[in-house]
Amino acid sequence: MSEFLEAMAFRHACKRFDTEKQIPSEQFESILEVCRTSPSSFGMEPWRVIVVRNEKLRKALKASCWNQNQIIECSELVVFTTDNDTVRSDSPYVRKMFERRGLSAEAVDTYLGVYGNYLKPLEEDELLLENWTAKQCYIAMANMMTYAATLKIDSCPIEGFDKEEVEAILDIEYGCSVAVMCAFGYRVNPQSEQKRLTLKQIIEYR
Repeated sequence: MSEFLEAMAFRHACKRFDTEKQIPSEQFESILEVCRTSPSSFGMEPWRVIVVRNEKLRKALKASCWNQNQIIECSELVVFTTDNDTVRSDSPYVRKMFERRGLSAEAVDTYLGVYGNYLKPLEEDELLLENWTAKQCYIAMANMMTYAATLKIDSCPIEGFDKEEVEAILDIEYGCSVAVMCAFGYRVNPQSEQKRLTLKQIIEYR
């Protein structure tokens, strides 16, 4: 079995973390580097990441995260946020993200036109735009979790939280949004048997 498939078999949603074990700083930095180098739609990299280490903040967050133990027990708690205004089609940020590719001014304008056509329906509904930017965070988070598994580091994606309360606790700026969280650390309990549908149940060839 390849290292990647071994990591997929190792990874699970770890519910209880060993509070005595901390992820080595170099390994955690490499996990964050995986986030940085992850792909995103149009290369916009809409994610901004908050690593919450403050114990008081974590305790406050736990109450707003369905009292999940992972929030305070994990070695590292990563919160993915997005800035929806930044990725709007008329944003200077978007132009800069295309210009950094070394394209001609004409090519940049072409990309901006395609981007604008794609994003226009999303910009008309704040929830749709927020969902689009959140999807990009999930790509980065999935890559981080799988990479962490290659290092024998456990993780748990966390969607169960009161969004408004979490944003207030973390003092998230107006216009920004918390998309998802992920806890990283080391398991206390053995991994339960992995349950998945078979390939025949999920794949169709046409």
